[in-house]
Amino acid sequence: MSKVRWGFISTATIGHRNWQAVKLSGNGLIAGVGSRSLDAADAYIDQCQSWCPFEQRPVAFESYEALIASDQVDAVYVPLPTGLRKQHVIAAANAGKHVLCEKPCAASADDLTEMIDACRANNVQFMDGVMYMHTNRLSQLRERIDDGSSVGDVKRITCQFSFCGDDQWLDTNIRLDRALEPHGCLGDLGWYCIRFILWTMNWKMPDRITANMLTERHRDGSPGPVPVEFSAELFFSGNVSASFYCSFITHHQQWAIVSGTKGYIQVNDFVLPYQGDEALFEVSNADFVIEGCDFAMLNHRRTESTPESGNSTANSQETNLFRKFSELAISGSPDYHWAEISLKTQTVLDDCLQKAR
Repeated sequence: MSKVRWGFISTATIGHRNWQAVKLSGNGLIAGVGSRSLDAADAYIDQCQSWCPFEQRPVAFESYEALIASDQVDAVYVPLPTGLRKQHVIAAANAGKHVLCEKPCAASADDLTEMIDACRANNVQFMDGVMYMHTNRLSQLRERIDDGSSVGDVKRITCQFSFCGDDQWLDTNIRLDRALEPHGCLGDLGWYCIRFILWTMNWKMPDRITANMLTERHRDGSPGPVPVEFSAELFFSGNVSASFYCSFITHHQQWAIVSGTKGYIQVNDFVLPYQGDEALFEVSNADFVIEGCDFAMLNHRRTESTPESGNSTANSQETNLFRKFSELAISGSPDYHWAEISLKTQTVLDDCLQKAR
């Protein structure tokens, strides 16, 4: 195939953003949208086509199962609630469809292992939807972390991802329903923090974890509460430590800092790049200088960036994600590194939740 024919399973709002990403990727097109009703799928397609049209209108499917079974679809994008993903991912893999799965990928590492095994058995690509893994900025961050002078030996990694939902949001959103989103803010936001920490550590797993359930809450009808404010500490061999904080009740922040023996690197928007600053980060190498009675802290700070355009262009991280995925699907040779890092992230997430409880 020259282009991957995508099927969107569900009419989730995040699909609007990824609709454009598929269009801009150059090697994909949206062939269909599946929903629990034909009218909902049709309305979703009309809305997205009015904003970012494909030459041939995608087909509306009256169920997820119908889309998965269609020979018009090569790959499926699965933004369903976490508690519903497993069965549809496995069904898609068994139908020979490549799978791009939103995060957190599964309710547990055991479930995710079953999902990945199904993809391996059917020789299809599996990848999660962590967009920043596909930003051009990440490769430059890796160069600075590894160059021996910008950071030196990594000693500490810290990050926070949070936003503040109002009372109505907290009372009604599915992310506070344990049956649908069992990890709460830990899955929705903490997944990104865990992934950044593991990426910085070149996928080394922590030796020990401590975690704190700071606040729990649930919406009406939920079988139990979920984390809405959570913190954890991860300890690695070589005396490296990491911490993260995620929250639905703290104002929006999404920063990450990698500290070492010679300096630190700070990214103020590691998950969703701020408009106009899509590829910026800061390297700081400070000196404490004493000359007689003069004490001075000299900060040799520099801001760096990569030639990367904004979120509406063909070089945005979400477009790069779909472009990279389609390249792998077209190649016929799945890269299971992406599945392996999803499973590592899920395993750490599960351990954090278990320790906190």
